[in-house]
Amino acid sequence: MSKTKENLSKLEPKSLWENFIAICDIPHPSKKEEEIAKFLEEFGKNLGLESERDEANNVIIKKPATKGMEDLKTVVLQAHVDMVPQKNNDTAHDFEKDPITAYIDGEWVKAKGTTLGADNGIGAAAMMAILQSKDIPHGTIEAVFTTDEETGFTGAAALESGKLDGEFLLNLDTEDEDELCIGCAGGAYVNGLFHYEETAVPEDVLPFQIIVKGLAGGHSGCDIHLQRGNSIKILTRILWDAGRKFDMLLAEIEAGAPLHNAIPRESSAIIVIPSKHEQAFVDHTKTLIKDIQDELASADPNLKIELTKTDMPKAVIDEKTQYRLLNALYACPNGVIRMCDDVPGLVETSTNLGHIKSENGKIDIFTLQRSSVDSAKTDISNKVQCVLELAEADFDRYGDYPGWPPNVNSPLLKLMKELFKKHFLKDPKVNAIHAGLECGLLGDKYPKLDIISFGPTIKFAHSPDEKVHIESVERFWNFLQEILKNIPKKGA
Repeated sequence: MSKTKENLSKLEPKSLWENFIAICDIPHPSKKEEEIAKFLEEFGKNLGLESERDEANNVIIKKPATKGMEDLKTVVLQAHVDMVPQKNNDTAHDFEKDPITAYIDGEWVKAKGTTLGADNGIGAAAMMAILQSKDIPHGTIEAVFTTDEETGFTGAAALESGKLDGEFLLNLDTEDEDELCIGCAGGAYVNGLFHYEETAVPEDVLPFQIIVKGLAGGHSGCDIHLQRGNSIKILTRILWDAGRKFDMLLAEIEAGAPLHNAIPRESSAIIVIPSKHEQAFVDHTKTLIKDIQDELASADPNLKIELTKTDMPKAVIDEKTQYRLLNALYACPNGVIRMCDDVPGLVETSTNLGHIKSENGKIDIFTLQRSSVDSAKTDISNKVQCVLELAEADFDRYGDYPGWPPNVNSPLLKLMKELFKKHFLKDPKVNAIHAGLECGLLGDKYPKLDIISFGPTIKFAHSPDEKVHIESVERFWNFLQEILKNIPKKGA
């Protein structure tokens, strides 16, 4: 065990943090969860518990009630085991092979140059600690570890109906310890595809590289209202301008991590400019860069845009495709579309331009639309599709998943509000979030489930700045135990 992780094992609750360390040691980016799923299946079997892994690598582990609590309603505990694989440019890390290097920084646990995976590794670790425990009172537990939450909820979508008998579901994937979440947005995906021809680089041109970096990024649902910069939109603005004013030709472009649900933090492009425009292009672009930095000075004070000379590319993208591509990226809606009329401060509808990559004659574009109103989700998806169609791109719409309608009369909510106030001497915040949770899919499969989501405080999820508050983890753990101990009896 590394020194940093050894320090984590000294934190309380000890069993939870030791399980989190074990999760960090097993690579588990989205769509690569087979090893973590095998580990969890064996974890349950080694405890002598009924354990099952399905074809989607979801794992269900069932634990009987502690003695004397057999008459309590069955509780489903649920967390996802995949993590968003984001790293800084200067960090050498292979998310499919390398463990996460977690360390303590004051009141927080962070990772060195990468996402931490506290979203949702802390929830999964808490479930493991409950399953291990011999002295925590509880009724029958059904622990559900799902996969691929971050890139489409395919694990929850593949979970078979009829596998669970629980009446209450505790989703451990909310990121503010003072909140009880009772609803979430649904989502849908629209991807675009441009085909291009590689053409010869003209004579008498100069190659430049443009790099956008230093943006805060973050979760494309939870953080979209912060109006942070989107590196794709920033880079596109510069490229579009250079193409119109200085006959710029695009050789390659890559922006954002291969994700839909993270606000892209970094982007880069290789271009060529006619030599005769060199000075005018450099002067004009530096002015534009300063304008963009000024516009985002409050939301993204660390934004850096670098313009440097580079090696000559072997080819450039044909001009017709470049024209269609940059127009589409510039016109594509991005960010908050509408705020919720009924819940102050809650985003109703948004869209995120999340990733773009040019390679081998293809340029892929990935977007994600969210809304708590199904018709509005369809509407914004239609708009993104229209932009792609007008640009003569191929497009693909898929992965539509339901939202989770709030139930303010939930018996589980009533219980948890009472316990929260008793335990913390204050009322919890009860809200819905503009992000996807598996609760919508699980509630759709098991409509009689009473569902609440809660968790410890996690900041900057889906970015290398992700961190989890240490003391909030212990409070979350104690609150979870209190809930399990006070679950009502069957038939109540």
